[in-house]
Amino acid sequence: MKLDLTGKHALVCGASKGIGRAAAEALAGLGADVTVLARDRDALDALARTLPRTHGAQKHAWLSADVSNIDGLRAAVEAMAASHPVHILVNNTAGPNPGAAINATGEQFLDTFQRHLLANHALVQATVGGMKAAGYGRIVNVISTSVKEPIKNLGVSNTIRGAVASWAKTLAGELAAQGITVNNVLPGFTRTQRLEQIIEERVAATGKTRAEIEAGMLASVPAARFAEAHEVAAAIAFLASPAAGYINGINVPVDGGRTQSL
Repeated sequence: MKLDLTGKHALVCGASKGIGRAAAEALAGLGADVTVLARDRDALDALARTLPRTHGAQKHAWLSADVSNIDGLRAAVEAMAASHPVHILVNNTAGPNPGAAINATGEQFLDTFQRHLLANHALVQATVGGMKAAGYGRIVNVISTSVKEPIKNLGVSNTIRGAVASWAKTLAGELAAQGITVNNVLPGFTRTQRLEQIIEERVAATGKTRAEIEAGMLASVPAARFAEAHEVAAAIAFLASPAAGYINGINVPVDGGRTQSL
């Protein structure tokens, strides 16, 4: 099985922490040059310095950008890709605050649409030229199991994540003939700051203890535990590899079996 990414350049978004950071580490461990993108310059600089290096020619870098500024994001990535073409793009952005869909404002939907779908689209447009030139491209979107089964009290997220999944499926058909695949990874309950936020919100809303909230969440997970970020990153890294060249346009739950639908 060919997993080696030597000579490939990966751009990993939301890389300062959580799943994004773990994905950057996994791709670097397979030999890719990795550019990490987020807003926190200090965290990115520290990460780029410590990413694995499996061979002497490997180069890691960082790029500070805000996904809420689409024009600035596109310009920064285009400038970077002009000198170091991107072959692997990992779209990963923190989800919106919890809340019922019926209580959400139009502004909340529009802001999340911009930060997720429009930002992802700008990143693809800024990097796809290098993928086409190389005849090798991997676009992996980190979204949510809510594209299969809506998650209670995540109304805005459920809505926009579904839009991103449909966008990705459309792109998968448009780009496949040029050696570019587009796939989605759907994390379940994963130990990240996002999970901490959801647990704290539920504690505050219900008055239950943290242990009770966690037990309630895990009752729906056959694996009976939360995922670690590196386990989600492993799925991302595989989809980015040459071994996954004929896997295209799919949603891959990494959720310990929690999703009940096929």
